[in-house]
Amino acid sequence: MAVLTAPEARVLYTTRFPLMGGEALIRFADDRGPARAERAARAAVAEARRIEAKFSRYRPGSVLSALNREAGRGPVVIDGETEHLIRAALELHRATGGRFDPTVGVLRRVWDFKAARVPSPEAVAALLPLVDARAVVLRCGTVALERSGMELDLGGVGKEYAADRVAERLREEGVDSAVLNFLGDVRTLGRRGDGRPWRVAVQDPRDRRRCRLVVRVGAEAGVATSGDYERGFVEEGVRYHHLLDATTGWPARGLASVTVVAPTAFDAGRLATAAILLGPEAGLGLLEGAAGVEGALITEAGHLLATAGLGAISDQAG
Repeated sequence: MAVLTAPEARVLYTTRFPLMGGEALIRFADDRGPARAERAARAAVAEARRIEAKFSRYRPGSVLSALNREAGRGPVVIDGETEHLIRAALELHRATGGRFDPTVGVLRRVWDFKAARVPSPEAVAALLPLVDARAVVLRCGTVALERSGMELDLGGVGKEYAADRVAERLREEGVDSAVLNFLGDVRTLGRRGDGRPWRVAVQDPRDRRRCRLVVRVGAEAGVATSGDYERGFVEEGVRYHHLLDATTGWPARGLASVTVVAPTAFDAGRLATAAILLGPEAGLGLLEGAAGVEGALITEAGHLLATAGLGAISDQAG
């Protein structure tokens, strides 16, 4: 944990740690001494790792892996936290007309973005019967995946949920000013100690060395970006990426990235994912219709679209 001097006689503490295949960063200001700060940092990291261990589809011992092993066998008892995340994913499915689907992870059997391999249309079509959120049944504290071979994936809601939970854990430890960056998604806690707004830079989706947007957040908020550059490749001039339209099994088209500012990282992340799957017109409409939410969308052609009330974003293009 690095320590830097901060305004108002506070100390700025920085903690970095691996999380969900990337890096997490937590910075918080505190004036209660290094022992209290160290305890707060340990509690925050432990909460983030707890959520990853519980909900990662890549860990055999996770709740998610256990649910997937029981697909087609009947209902499984779940706790309230798991039910909350599954319900959020199912709500996102409804909001996008099925374009987002928490069972779309089964398509990773044919989509390999590391190997930069485009699957055949036949291979994708063969798996689509297993992509169906309507076959995820929540009832009386249980969940059932009704078809054998189905897989539940909470990647569309889990990372941002973790950021919010860690922010609350820091608050419980007495921290009142912090910023968290979990693999590019940001959650602020309270206000900056120097009175200035939080500033979040958003990279250009076609030139990752360049900042395209700067988001200024005056108070506690979540800022999430969903982009077609995070995991993908280009073949014969066509960009293929991991944001799959569950109705087709193929990458969504129209938008290169979406950045959303919302009261929580959880809300921002879900809406950013939904908007990029819906495309420019419907995605912008979704954000404009959401209370307390603002957003900026960058099309595949590089054009910037923004919600009407967004005065806290500056376009760095040109």
